[in-house]
Formats: sequence, structure tokens, C-alpha cells
Amino acid sequence: MTRTSRTPSRHATDLHGLNHLAVSAIVGVSNMVEHFHMNMLHLARKGGVPLPAAVPLATMYGYDAFRNLAHWLGNGVGIMLASLLPQLDERSNWPGREALLAVLNGVLGDYLDATGNPLAISMSLRRQGKALTLQRALLQVAIPEANGRILVLLHGLCMNDLQWQSGRHNHGTALAQDLGYTPVYLHYNTGQHISINGRQFAAQLETLLQQWPVPVEELVIIGHSMGGLVARSACHYAAEAGHLWLPLLSKMVFIASPHHGAPLERSGNWFHVITDISPFTQPFSRLGKIRSAGITDLRYGNIIDEDWGEHDRFAHVGDQRHGVPLPEHVDCYVMAATVGKKTGDITSRLIGDGLVPIDSALGIDDDPAVNLVFPPDHQWIGYGMGHMALLYRHDVYRQLLRWLQPAQPDQKPDQKPDQAL
Repeated sequence: MTRTSRTPSRHATDLHGLNHLAVSAIVGVSNMVEHFHMNMLHLARKGGVPLPAAVPLATMYGYDAFRNLAHWLGNGVGIMLASLLPQLDERSNWPGREALLAVLNGVLGDYLDATGNPLAISMSLRRQGKALTLQRALLQVAIPEANGRILVLLHGLCMNDLQWQSGRHNHGTALAQDLGYTPVYLHYNTGQHISINGRQFAAQLETLLQQWPVPVEELVIIGHSMGGLVARSACHYAAEAGHLWLPLLSKMVFIASPHHGAPLERSGNWFHVITDISPFTQPFSRLGKIRSAGITDLRYGNIIDEDWGEHDRFAHVGDQRHGVPLPEHVDCYVMAATVGKKTGDITSRLIGDGLVPIDSALGIDDDPAVNLVFPPDHQWIGYGMGHMALLYRHDVYRQLLRWLQPAQPDQKPDQKPDQAL
């Protein structure tokens, strides 16, 4: 095979994607400044300032010319990158690429996908950072140790599946060693609506179980942060579609998942509501809207299309969620954390683990339509730890072991939530 016929490397694809994104950013900023400029001209004329009629028209044409120049330069960069593909094809991945792409997709992932940007992450089930081809023979080669007990782990916002590994510890790898599960990791674009990811995840699970190289005995799902909401969404859409994997799902564990939203996103929502009030600040409200559908879903914990589909996701319309209960036949467990020292202090109530309040993580809500009820022995609260610490703390793993190990005939459930010391 000649060098010119090789498939472009991810390096080249990254550069094309960044070029596309940079041009879009330049055009977006010019739109914002033009909006501000035109508002000022309009207010000046209303205030009696004698402006020639041609001034607004000239201003508009000036910004159009600037945007056209940005697109022209972007096309030129694209041509240059195309000529560099053979050289770029020889280069290896640079450190941190996966983490950077995860953050970029978390913030702008819906936009990247809608514009066909090659930096958009496509959903896949992976092992050691490599996508699995969901065909029986290829799965058997990729996972020769596969057994009938499947564990699927879902990462959170702005993260990727490789970040389950912290130092020498990985919850999935450890559970494979201690309890005999076969771990598989979901990699997905966290900037997409949670319901879109939930529906896609449900479909991928259906294919995975149909193509699994050995008969499936049990399916377990662990979701961290947004990953838990995607898992709940997948169960909803699997039930609607009559998927065969749902009856095989025996347990789900939600680790610090914002079932009822996160205060930081609600604060972001207020930013553009306030800036929209005045024509002087209206253009800057666009800055508050530079966040993905996945992030705005975290305002209240939207997990199905109906939660967001009927209104502007940036409008301050309050909680529009529909009740989505936990699947009845599944043992569901929930983990929360707080940087405080006890549940009742103000830090725990308002901040929780730094991102998710305790009540939201435990599924507690005053509205019975959306309140999630977890038995006391299915709850766990970690004290003096933050949101990300739940991915590597050994006390978290010990609790996972207690919940996921096969039940003994004489085993008695705990009477109250287990607590980390």
C-alpha cells in the first residue's frame, strides 16, 4: 500500500476538527459583537443621535465581509492540512488527547455532532480504550475470558472510559478479579442530550448481548455522575422497545448521579436570563449559552425527550421533568458524597460532593412524581470526599463489593446506610 492511500491518522482528523471549530468560534464571536454594535446604533437613533441611514447597512456588510474572510481562511487551512496527511499519518497519539476530547465534547458535543465535526465522539463500548466490534467472532477474540456475567461502566460529564483507572485501581478491573465479572466500558459524547445517549446505549446493549460469545446470565451497570442518568434513560427506552437485555439486568449502582440536577447548571441558566434583560448585555447572554445539551440536562436531571423537547433549553421555565421510575425488577443502589463531616451540616446540604448535593444523589425530591425511593440498605454516603474521589476511594470499592457479591442464604440486609469513615 502506498503512503498516499493510507487512512488519515487521528492527528490529521483532530487538526481538521480544530480548524472547523476555530472558524465557527470566530464567526460566533463576530455575530455577538455585531449584535452588540447594532443594538448600540438602534439605541442611538432612538435617542435622537443623527446617524446616516447607510451606517447600519455599512456595519452589517462589514461584519459579513469579516465572516466570509474567516470561512475563506478556514478553507485555505483545510487545503494545507490535506497536503500534510501523509506526514501526519506517521505520528503517534499525543498524551492527553482522550481527556481533552472528552472535555471538548462535554462542553460542545452536541454542536460538534450537528456540524459533522470529526472531533465529535461516537458512542462505543470499549476495553482498554479500544472500541469493540459488536460481532460474536470478533468479541470472542477481543475478550477471550468473557463469561456470562457482564458489567458495564458509564463515565460522567466531560470524561471518558479511561478515567475509571486511577493509579493502580479501577473499579471494573477489581470487580472482575474479585467477583468474576467481565467489564465493558461505555465511551460516549457527554454533550449530547442524556435521552439521546440513553436511547443509543439501550440499542448498543441489545446488540452486545445478542452477539456476546457465551450465554448471558447477568448484566450489571455502574454509572458515575451523568453516567447514572444515561443508564436510567436506557432502561426507559429499552422498556419501550421491548429489548431483551432489560430482563437480564439484575443490579444498577448510581455513583454521585444528579438525579434531581446540579446547582451549578441552574446558576448558569440564571446568567443568561439576567443578561437578556438589557439591550446592552443581550449579546453577552450568548456566552452563557455556550454549553451543551448534556450540561443543560443536568439543571434538573432530564433523562427523556419529553423533559426538554417542548421548550427552549435556555429558557428559565422551571422543572419540566416527567416521572421515570426505577425498573421494578432491578436492585438499585445509590452512592452520595459530601465534603462535609456530617449529613445535616450546611456544607452537605448545599454543596454535597462539590458538584452534586446529597439529596440529588440519593434521589430525594419533595415531588412524589420524580422522587426515587432507595431502601436504606441500598444507600451509602461518603464523608470528607469530593465528586471525583468516588472513582478511586477504597471505601467506595468495599461497598461495591458488598452490594454486588452473590447473596448468601443467611445474609441479612443492613438496617441503615453504610457510611465511610
